[in-house]
Formats: sequence, structure tokens, C-alpha cells
Amino acid sequence: MTARPAGAAAMNAVSAPPPSQTPNLGAATNGAWQRHLAAAVRDPDTLIALLELPEEYRAPARRAAGRFQLVVPRGFIARMERGNPRDPLLLQVLPLAEEEIEDPAFVADPVGDLAAQHVPGLLEKYEGRALLIAAGVCAVNCRYCFRREFPYDAAPRGLASWRPALARIAEDPSIREAILSGGDPLALTDHALARLVGALAEIPHLKRLRIHSRLPVVIPERVTAELLAMLTATRLVPYLVIHANHPAEIDDACAAALLRLAAAGVTLMNQSVLLRGVNDDAGVLAALCERLLDARVLPYYLHQLDPVRGGSHFHVPIERGRAIVAALAARLPGYAVPRYVAEIPGAPYKEPLR
Repeated sequence: MTARPAGAAAMNAVSAPPPSQTPNLGAATNGAWQRHLAAAVRDPDTLIALLELPEEYRAPARRAAGRFQLVVPRGFIARMERGNPRDPLLLQVLPLAEEEIEDPAFVADPVGDLAAQHVPGLLEKYEGRALLIAAGVCAVNCRYCFRREFPYDAAPRGLASWRPALARIAEDPSIREAILSGGDPLALTDHALARLVGALAEIPHLKRLRIHSRLPVVIPERVTAELLAMLTATRLVPYLVIHANHPAEIDDACAAALLRLAAAGVTLMNQSVLLRGVNDDAGVLAALCERLLDARVLPYYLHQLDPVRGGSHFHVPIERGRAIVAALAARLPGYAVPRYVAEIPGAPYKEPLR
């Protein structure tokens, strides 16, 4: 799931009232998840205070957050260990001094998104698939985000502005799958999401709808009855690709939300990014795969880190990644081992690394 810089706008992205007590997941409503999103921590000082981190982290976090805003829901913070600056969930979201490292191999557009965007909001990278930047906001700004500098302000913000992209998809009968990415598509209201999905469903040669989202992980309340109804009402076959990197992310509320999606008939897959200090360990990734399977989510991809500017401190050498995946293959069923891949700018598919 991909984040966006502070100040960028999105099509009908949520604007919520003040937070209230978390409701039972089974009765989740639009208002509940919107309140959680509105209450997300956006100030490094607040995050450092909540987790009782050493004062030495404060100044670097302020500087790094000035370049790429901190956003993290309080429910996700609750899964972190207080007083531990090396907590694997915290490392994914805490702005660090290492983000200021200048490495010429780590760039603003590491996967060639801008070159693939011939119509606003539509990335044409893969045969038979169309990827739409459906939203420019995220519920959590992951520090390794490969779209942390993507120009979301230029992306479509309403159904009318999506017409050129929809027309281009309609003109190409080879496109069978629409992929909603971002930002996070589930940061849209159910109404805005339903309008976009409805417009896609009117294109007769489209068969499948794939949504990439981190929201069911970081704000499980997003899995509302309204969302389930929309996903099951469309004629397009629904797939949801979540993004979890560590087993501690899949708490009981997250697992319950995923099981509700699976029970509704949504095919669930997970993508992880191999991150130094977070999950560059076969035992950690094996535990993650097991927790995903228990929630009826298929481990799908393990991504080599995209070389995005500000993310070099997360880099894990490919040879170490291969050794980790080999260890996973030795201890897990074949269907539980994610494919280890890298995205190469301009390539028609993700390159296998194993």
C-alpha cells in the first residue's frame, strides 16, 4: 500500500468527525473507520510520547517527517512494544535520521510509474491489466513506500475526471483486470468506491477487480457491511491484496476482518516487502505466513525493496533474501511460500528472484 506526501488530495477521501470508542468489528460502520482514520497520529512528538521512546529520536523524526509526513493509526500503535525503538511495526512508520542518507541508487520514482502514465491516474505496465491510482491518501505512511513522492495532486479526484482513463480501458479489449491502487483505494468512501467500481463493471471485457489495500490490516473496522455488499454485488470477480510484513500486524481484530472478507467470497492475498530489521528472518516470515493462512489469506509476493529515495536503510541484499525464501520452502507447504520478486522499471512482469 502506498502513501502520499502531506497536503495531496484524493477523490472523496474521508473527512471524519472526532474519534470515539472502537465499536465491535461485526457492527463496523463507515463512521467508525473514518473516526479511526481521522484520529491517526500525524505528529512525531505524539508517537514518541505514546511509545515512551528515547528523546534522541525526536529531532530526527521531526526532520524526516517534514519530507514525508508521519501517519499511523492508534490501533496499529497499540500493537507496538512501548519503550522499544526497534519494534518491527514501529520501524515501518517512525521517521528516522537514516532517511536523510543520499544514495544515487535510491530515487524518487523507483519503478517507473511516471513513464507508464499516459492518461492521468492510469498506469499501463502489464499485459491484460490496467492499474488505476484510485486514491492519494493512506491510513498509514510506510517509510519504505515506493510512491512516497508520486504526484497525487494530478490524479483524478471524481468520476468525471476518470472518464479519459475509463475510455482508454474500454478501447482495449485485451484488458481483463482492473487494479485499484494508490495511495489506498479503501481510503475512499464506500459511495465513491462503488461509483468507480460500477463504471469499471460497465466495460464488458473486464472480468476481474483487484484492490490493493493496507486498511484491513491497520484499521480492520474498514471492513464494513457496506464494503462487503459492494464487493459481492459487482459482476467483476473481486480480489483483495493486503499488505502485512510481520506477524504482529495480524491481531485478532485484523484476522476477524479478513475472515469476514473471505466468507463473503473475496479472494485474499498478501504482499510483503523484505525489510531490514523488520522481517529479514525466516522464522518471522514463516510465522507471518502461518497467521495469514489461518485468516484465509494466501501469501502471494515477497517484494525486494524498491529503491525509493529515503528508504535505503531498509535494504536487504538479494542473496540474503534468497536464503530466507529457501528456508521458508523447507518449513512451509509450497502454497504458503510467497514468490520472491522485484519490480524492474519498464519490465512487463515482476522479475522472480528465486
